[in-house]
Amino acid sequence: MPVMKGLLAPQNTFLDSIANHFDGTHSNFLLGNARGRYDYRIVYCSDGFCELTGFVRTEVMQKTCTCTFLHGAETSDGVMEQVHKALESQQEYQGEICFYRKNGNQFWCLLDIVPIKNEKGEVVLFLLSFKDVSESYGKSHHYIHEDERQEETDRCEFKTLSQLPHDGKQPETKKINAHFNVALNTFFIVPQESVIEGIRDVEFKISCHSMFQKPSVPEYKVASVKKSRFILLHYSIFKAMWDWLILLATFYVAVTVPFNVCFVSHSEGGDRLSLVTRSTTWSDIAVEMLFIADIILNFRTTYVSQSGQVVYDTRSICLHYFTTWFFVDLIAALPFDLLYAFNISVLQTSLVHLLKTVRLLRLLRLLQKLDRYSQYSAVVLTLLMSVFALLAHWMACIWYIIGRKEIESSDPVTWDIGWLQDLGKRLETPYINRTIGGPSIPSAYIASLYFTLSSLTSVGFGNVCANTDAEKIFSICIMLIGALMHAVVFGNVTAIIQRMYSRRSLYHTRMKDLKDFIRVHRLPQQLKQRMLEYFQATWSVNNGINTNELLHDFPDELRADIAMHLNKDILQLPVFERASRGCLRSLSLHIKTSFCAPGEYLIRHGDALHADYFVCSGSLEVLKDGMVQAILGKGDLIGADLPEHDQVIKTNADVKALTYCDLQYISVKALREVLRLYPEYGSRFSSDIHHNLTYNLREGS
Repeated sequence: MPVMKGLLAPQNTFLDSIANHFDGTHSNFLLGNARGRYDYRIVYCSDGFCELTGFVRTEVMQKTCTCTFLHGAETSDGVMEQVHKALESQQEYQGEICFYRKNGNQFWCLLDIVPIKNEKGEVVLFLLSFKDVSESYGKSHHYIHEDERQEETDRCEFKTLSQLPHDGKQPETKKINAHFNVALNTFFIVPQESVIEGIRDVEFKISCHSMFQKPSVPEYKVASVKKSRFILLHYSIFKAMWDWLILLATFYVAVTVPFNVCFVSHSEGGDRLSLVTRSTTWSDIAVEMLFIADIILNFRTTYVSQSGQVVYDTRSICLHYFTTWFFVDLIAALPFDLLYAFNISVLQTSLVHLLKTVRLLRLLRLLQKLDRYSQYSAVVLTLLMSVFALLAHWMACIWYIIGRKEIESSDPVTWDIGWLQDLGKRLETPYINRTIGGPSIPSAYIASLYFTLSSLTSVGFGNVCANTDAEKIFSICIMLIGALMHAVVFGNVTAIIQRMYSRRSLYHTRMKDLKDFIRVHRLPQQLKQRMLEYFQATWSVNNGINTNELLHDFPDELRADIAMHLNKDILQLPVFERASRGCLRSLSLHIKTSFCAPGEYLIRHGDALHADYFVCSGSLEVLKDGMVQAILGKGDLIGADLPEHDQVIKTNADVKALTYCDLQYISVKALREVLRLYPEYGSRFSSDIHHNLTYNLREGS
């Protein structure tokens, strides 16, 4: 598998943008079709509107967006005529109107109508926002009747704002005029001394309106990726090379930090210590600068969200990095080498080396990238050998510390038989009085590494051996670790690689078959791109796992329980509330999953309908004669009610994916078979399915 790039195809994210645009108190909105002449059908209904009115989505969809189902005795016919005129002229409108909830309760609503255009500038949808103003309306309007207030307004000598120059911006004038009318109403209600304050309030609203325009409504179109040039793609070539550079720097830290702590900190001689320290200081500072630069780049690098989308937003990127690896990277990048700028003593130098061990936290980031690096067999073998060599290096550092402690011990017997003293005698550089002489640092390190590698891979050769009790105990631990390394790593290298690459091998096999098919049949470039995009996107979702094949060998009882868990969202629909558990288990075994890429047609007009679909994620649009009939989102059910006889169901519209969509579906044939097994529920299902479909695709419905 290549590096996870996320879902990158252009998508129509209009529905998500509208939901974010009208978040909070303005989340009560409808979308109406603007291309239906005198019949502006509702194509989308928000959850907030359902909570406000008491209607469910299936009762609202496909009704006229003038909301006649909310009308009642006190709904003003004059206001509704203005709404009709605004829809016909495709202009903005704002006004207050009396509506009625499903339970018959009255409420006053501030209705805001905004036309929505596509990339061609054509009005394709109407956005109707509903704000409940019953409380404020009742406080300011119950003192005077509407007709009396209108008569007083007509007799008023003030000019309305519609008479003021507005440079042809009629929608803006209407909004300002609405605020002014509210002030006029207040003029005839409040006491005389507050009139001046009311007029000042109107002037303040007008000035604020001109200064702070509300954000523009997004267009109904395929959204192009908007990425700042200062944002770094996580799958770019530069980022891949940078990751390898950071990987090398991490290995450098893992090697030098234990070496400096064990060998440099315990070496004698100020000149030799200064020389070794000075030789690594500049490289350590360079690594620190790399780690600091990596922190800065991580604040500007995209990532893949849990939904599979590539996140380009700077704020989201910073928040994601700040809550994941920021503190680990920050601690590992602390510039301890700057302490060398002060004239510190040898003891303080040892303390600095100990503080630098926190840089080993960068190895945790290496574990995060192992999955990415494990795609290639050469990389896997290289990492295994590197980890093995790194373990031997750490053991060699500990082995040297044990030898140093034996020499520095007060026991007059053991200090002269330790491995370091033995090595010094053979090299003719023995220790004198435990403080003078001894082998050089390079010789001691090479001998330590030789001993640990020979002990990890075999049982050693005796030329460097353990003499004291502490050295023998450590040798036993090394041999046990070596045996574990053989059993876990080296003895299973082939099995690890096969297991690691079985899925990748399957991916490449299927990809090669797909490319061979495209080449043999000479498919055009457009079809080729669609096939490759669909294959890669579906593989990233299910990783090539066929659920039906995977569960085929399981017992029916267990398979039904698993299927009910996997399909619990669709089985919780109201249409299945009256079904028995046995019926639900039978249905769950026939439910399958599907995936649809942006721009792909799920259903074509006039085709035979083979299944009913449930939208798990994403959004789709229903098109008829090029006009949007409905916009489907998460939780919507689309299909057709079943006729009495086994006749073919012809579809009456196209269904096209706007974004990447996960779907669950059950075939019409399987549905009929299950309903025949449960006839007591079959009749109930036939009557309920018509009211639970978000959009009925049966021709003539």
